[in-house]
Amino acid sequence: MQVDSSVIQADATQPLTVDLGAVSEWKVRRQEFVRATPDQKKELLRKSSIGIRQQVLTTINGAGLGHIGGDFSVTDILVTLYEGVLNLEPGNPNWESRDRFILSKGHCAAALYSVLAKCGYFSESRLTHFAKDLSPLNGHPNRNKIPGVETNTGPLGHGLPVAVGCATAAQLLGKSFRTYVVVGDGELQEGSNWEAAMYAAQRGLGGLTLIVDRNRLQQGASTADTNDLEPLADKWTSFGWETHVIDGHSYEDLLRVLTLQPGDRPRAVIANTVKGKGVSFMENGVEWHHKVPSAAQYEAAMKEVAA
Repeated sequence: MQVDSSVIQADATQPLTVDLGAVSEWKVRRQEFVRATPDQKKELLRKSSIGIRQQVLTTINGAGLGHIGGDFSVTDILVTLYEGVLNLEPGNPNWESRDRFILSKGHCAAALYSVLAKCGYFSESRLTHFAKDLSPLNGHPNRNKIPGVETNTGPLGHGLPVAVGCATAAQLLGKSFRTYVVVGDGELQEGSNWEAAMYAAQRGLGGLTLIVDRNRLQQGASTADTNDLEPLADKWTSFGWETHVIDGHSYEDLLRVLTLQPGDRPRAVIANTVKGKGVSFMENGVEWHHKVPSAAQYEAAMKEVAA
């Protein structure tokens, strides 16, 4: 049976709406998470991360494009935030008291979209429309089209400045919401980040947490070969930030640092990660910045991720 391409196109262009069933499931998971022991929490996050990596694989395989290496390095961070840290109401994306989250490395949209769908911001079935013509699920997040996205990202170096603005607004208005932003290590070569870092420290934005996805690879080369960032932790400390260096794939480390109460300084979390984490032939491979797996690689990766 031949499918009318115009019907597919129409489906792909429909606005995204909240999936109330998925929202209910997310609330149940959050309640379970709150009651869980530390070991149980790690296991819950591990299982969720497996599902997200499988969804990312399926989404990128279907679209024929994406940034799977960076998606996999940031997956454990995103899962920990949305399943165990952020104060959110996915059924009410514009809830005034919500924590703000910004994925500055917007090219890793497939990972963010997979997590948002799992929380119920929109139906997981819409992930089949990723990067389709006129789909709201573009290759980079668009706040005007996707519930749960706080700001458009893609041009690197913009996410932290916007997050600083969010945290400044909370401070000025006396609001308790917190702001979290994930940046890629490669994008720290953009000067706008350091202007924002100085301002955040000057204002004492304790409600702001920066997470660096430190996978040490960017498009085409390592960060060290492109424009070395080290000593990265010392840089943030010298800029007046409270600085932590952790294993970005350790749920214990992530929960310990990301649930700390705000202090009187912004917080920088350097999360050491592995590009392509979870799939042996992708790990630490610079080519997987935007390579798409073949059919055989897709099947092999799905098996490895689930192992």
